[in-house]
Amino acid sequence: MSEPPVVADGLTKVFRTRRREVRAVDSVSFSCNAGEIFGLLGPNGAGKTTTLRMLATILTPTAGRAMIAGFDTRTDPERVRERIGFLATETGLYDRFTARETLRFFGRINGMAEERIEGEIERILDLLSLEKLADRRVGTFSTGERQKLSLARSIIHDPPVLILDEPTFGLDVMAARTVVQTIRLFREEKRTIVVSTHIMTVAEKLCDRIGILYRGRLHALGTTAELLDRFGGQDLEEAFFAAVGTEETA
Repeated sequence: MSEPPVVADGLTKVFRTRRREVRAVDSVSFSCNAGEIFGLLGPNGAGKTTTLRMLATILTPTAGRAMIAGFDTRTDPERVRERIGFLATETGLYDRFTARETLRFFGRINGMAEERIEGEIERILDLLSLEKLADRRVGTFSTGERQKLSLARSIIHDPPVLILDEPTFGLDVMAARTVVQTIRLFREEKRTIVVSTHIMTVAEKLCDRIGILYRGRLHALGTTAELLDRFGGQDLEEAFFAAVGTEETA
């Protein structure tokens, strides 16, 4: 049986300064299957972003390993980057570009041939219903439109794996709904998606499986139904607090 497209095995990240040592991520292990949305759920400072940045080759693990589409993030970072689309909390868009120019720019950054870029632009504009925004400057976009374009540019090179850090961060309810629907479209294309969020409802509605991350450690893993069955409670929020146990959560 082949290995899942995303595997984290004992991932650990320690940040050291002269005065102290911070274990931001502590022996985190999980996998994500093709066509699955896997969510890391936890508060700010839980280690979600650090974990995703290790998967995306931005940070090197202190210990453990991460495999993306069969390639080790430590020994084959370029192969990994070819196979992922990464969305950070900052959109990384240029206001003076149009949506079409933005997608073309990121296609070139990813080393795509011009003919392929143009074909992918048309496909993505159609897939995400962005045709009406195609030739508008990004500086005129709403927050939700900017995030939708950010998601679009993350798939311009047609990666099999998407790593999305807080994709609904700072969005109003309407914009967040649009982003969730967009990510579901990516799942229908059989992409493997790892997403982080601190919002219980987003995790519950979007993710096929959820990992509860708190203070750098993975406390529980499963579907929403499995987590509720294991920890009790009426909803995911109650299951979350039961999963992290008696630790200080204030």
